[in-house]
Amino acid sequence: MERTDNLNIKRFKPLITPAALKDEFPETDEVAKLVAESRNVIQDILLNKDKRRIAIVGPCSLHDEKATIEYAGRLSKLQDKVGGKFLLIMRGYLEKPRTVMGWKGMIYDPHLDNSYDIEEGLKKSRRLLIAISEAGLPVATEFLDPIVPQYLADIVSWAAIGARTTESQIHRQMVSGLSMPIGFKNAMSGSLTPAIDAIKAASVAHSFMGIDGNGQVVIAETLGNKYGHLVMRGWLGAANYGSEYVAFAKVLLQKAKIPTGVIIDCSHGNSQKDYKKQRTAFTDVAEQIQQGGKLIAGVMLESFLNEGSQPFDKPENLKYGVSLTDGCIGWEETEELILHLSL
Repeated sequence: MERTDNLNIKRFKPLITPAALKDEFPETDEVAKLVAESRNVIQDILLNKDKRRIAIVGPCSLHDEKATIEYAGRLSKLQDKVGGKFLLIMRGYLEKPRTVMGWKGMIYDPHLDNSYDIEEGLKKSRRLLIAISEAGLPVATEFLDPIVPQYLADIVSWAAIGARTTESQIHRQMVSGLSMPIGFKNAMSGSLTPAIDAIKAASVAHSFMGIDGNGQVVIAETLGNKYGHLVMRGWLGAANYGSEYVAFAKVLLQKAKIPTGVIIDCSHGNSQKDYKKQRTAFTDVAEQIQQGGKLIAGVMLESFLNEGSQPFDKPENLKYGVSLTDGCIGWEETEELILHLSL
């Protein structure tokens, strides 16, 4: 018989199950408490029941365990200073969507050598998210592959669906079953409508194919996620953090009967991929908040120990504490901006 299936598959490799990974790197009672409590706070902030704001801060992507843990320690100390005004959530981004090619993130290439040791990537990622949580910080991430949440979602307090996948039915279904608040980014075109449609779609029940903790293929029947919200990240050629864009978003959200606030991403389109322009976006958003703007529930900054970015290379050739993907502001500027907004 003529072969017609898997013609472009080199091989299938077995992968550790979610249950086995969790057994190897278990969530402690303290971490579980942190995740549960921070999720509740985020939900209340999104509904304006808690007057604090969310600040999702950290590297564009995680690639260096030592530098990540050092950054988490600094951010935890900053949380102690601003806890009355802010809930700081550390970016723990492990999957990187690519328009064409590039490093796909720690899960897929943890050794930074194109070996795609995904099992080690999952182990390294889970270990690192637990370490961040043990430093007292809730974790934020972006879910790209719909299988990944079974491995890591129990440690995640906030997650995003990116601009490239907000329109994806698969991701909307996935979100309907996730346990944390989810931010949908506006489309790459700048349109808010796909994200608003996604929030509504994810808020209701779905049935779809997936895997359970034992790796068994199952039909997942979900309840719907009531804490979907809009993330305004600008687009190529224009920013959308200004008060006029926020006012427009408010009208659209009211028409759609969506009660949650918005997060303003000061990077990506809102900085036109220039990390130095994050300050301009952040300052504008801070002024809107200080003038009583209630729709803005929080902000996002791409930040690391040292500013800038560096090209993909072997680990021994990389600069310590510098982003491997998008450019980030350095620690000193991060601390300055957060403290300014907390006044």
